[in-house]
Amino acid sequence: MTKPKPAEEVHARPFAEFLQMQAKGKTHAELSNALHELTGRVKDTGKKGVLTYVIAVEPMSEIDGVKITDEIKLRMPEHKRETSVYWTDDEGNLTRSDPRQLAFEGLQVIIPKPAADLSNVDTGTGEIREVN
Repeated sequence: MTKPKPAEEVHARPFAEFLQMQAKGKTHAELSNALHELTGRVKDTGKKGVLTYVIAVEPMSEIDGVKITDEIKLRMPEHKRETSVYWTDDEGNLTRSDPRQLAFEGLQVIIPKPAADLSNVDTGTGEIREVN
């Protein structure tokens, strides 16, 4: 067995290199895209979002190696959803009308007449000029 080096002599590979190698580069690309998407949604909603990267490292007993699995978790901020008001009827069903409110029968839509042509009206006096 080889003797471990003192901590001050150990060179730790940069984490960015690991990300670019993990899953043949797919992890780095997925994290880049997730961060871009999250940033856009945060700016759009004005709310906080979270991107979490989880790495699991486990020993491989048959060889002197380790197995690494990873997981990307993205918690996007949600847009504010519109509130709707409903009432419940005697059977407990939702309805858009208050069942205690009296219903108006015979209501009809009145279509207004088009505005009169006012081009022949004197705006100062309100008199109608003769049309030739």
